[in-house]
Amino acid sequence: MTDLTKLAERLEREGIDVLHVGLFDYASMFRERRLRREQFLAWARDPRFSNTLPHWDSADNLFGGGPYLTEALSLDLGSLRPYGFEPKAATLIAEYAGDNAGLLPRDVLRRQIERADAMGYEVRAAFEFEVIFLEEDAASLRDKGFAGLSTFMPENKCWSGQTAADQAEFVAALERAILDHGVSLFAVAGELGPGCFEATLAAETPMKAADDAAFFRVAARSFARSRGMTASFMASMGAPFPGIGGHVVLSLWDKETGRNLFADPAGTTNALARQFIGGMARLTPEAFALAAHTVNAYRRFAPGSWAPKSVTWAEYTFTTAVRSVPNTEDSARLEFRLPGADCNPHLTLALALAGGLDGIAEGLTPPDATPFGGPDDIPPGATRLPRDLKDAAERLKASTQAKNAFGDAFVQHFAHACEVEHASLAKAVSAAELARYLEG
Repeated sequence: MTDLTKLAERLEREGIDVLHVGLFDYASMFRERRLRREQFLAWARDPRFSNTLPHWDSADNLFGGGPYLTEALSLDLGSLRPYGFEPKAATLIAEYAGDNAGLLPRDVLRRQIERADAMGYEVRAAFEFEVIFLEEDAASLRDKGFAGLSTFMPENKCWSGQTAADQAEFVAALERAILDHGVSLFAVAGELGPGCFEATLAAETPMKAADDAAFFRVAARSFARSRGMTASFMASMGAPFPGIGGHVVLSLWDKETGRNLFADPAGTTNALARQFIGGMARLTPEAFALAAHTVNAYRRFAPGSWAPKSVTWAEYTFTTAVRSVPNTEDSARLEFRLPGADCNPHLTLALALAGGLDGIAEGLTPPDATPFGGPDDIPPGATRLPRDLKDAAERLKASTQAKNAFGDAFVQHFAHACEVEHASLAKAVSAAELARYLEG
């Protein structure tokens, strides 16, 4: 019995009449086709999709030289999940199997998962996303020129029980929308700033964790639109909003024993976790574009923000780039706190794993812990993170470590994509600049 035959039987058994099948691009947008079951099964014998996805920017402007045509796909039949926006529908993820194989985010992450497996490790991971809800729909945003926007919950305070009480129906409905899309969810709670919530996703296998993160944003945005609102994952919207993050937590487990290898009887960060941190500290400044691929992502690192400016670490501390949560039990983990809420989850997790696995393979020593440092502090000898997307692209393109980890073809292509993205806004003039300089 072929895999496609097994899938057909499953679709019949579960009453799935419609498939939304697609691929994730660099913006983590799911580019899809909607097919009825019969049409999907016919199409799936030779699945194809436009090869443009690695070759356009955030505004769907092409920057490659072509030719643009359909490319063969491989279907990840294990990725089938509920489609929460339509009855009797499901989602299936595909990947390129032709010339663009290896360029899209899931391919990049898969190579790091396979590397961990070859080293004897299973990876468990989860994302935590902050999101800001606005009392605006798609039309009103454009009518207002994306300025003077109406906030939701302007009175909100961080972790407020009053917000939880006032917005109990909203939170419960948001939670249901997330769960209905097959996303493993731990909790939803209010966060800092008007309209701001945080969703903590539950730990999963690494590919499922990244898929969940991407589909969480789809679910949150669709939920907001259904209420005439907007869900924003923009890393920095400016005053009065906080910068918002997309943190990833992870741990390594022994394939043979099923033991969490970051757990330590003394309840401190053990040698393996320290090596992992050492590798992250070395690779992240060179390949940070994988976790911050938009122009706006770097606004979140302005002086005075909560976001760290270099790869610092400490146990339990929220102001460092890597937060170690040592434990004697299975909850021991590392938290990568640099990425913004607009990060590509597949590339972000690939970056953390690549650096960490390098650190283990080479027995690297991490920098000294900085438990009392603030987010603006850059310890002696630490490498500052890129100042903007252009800087990040240049560092990525020149990085031997990144090329070794992700392959030269991906590194050169993605660095170019980041350069194009930066250039798209290089001539843009903000309202703040006009107010500051227009009259001399």
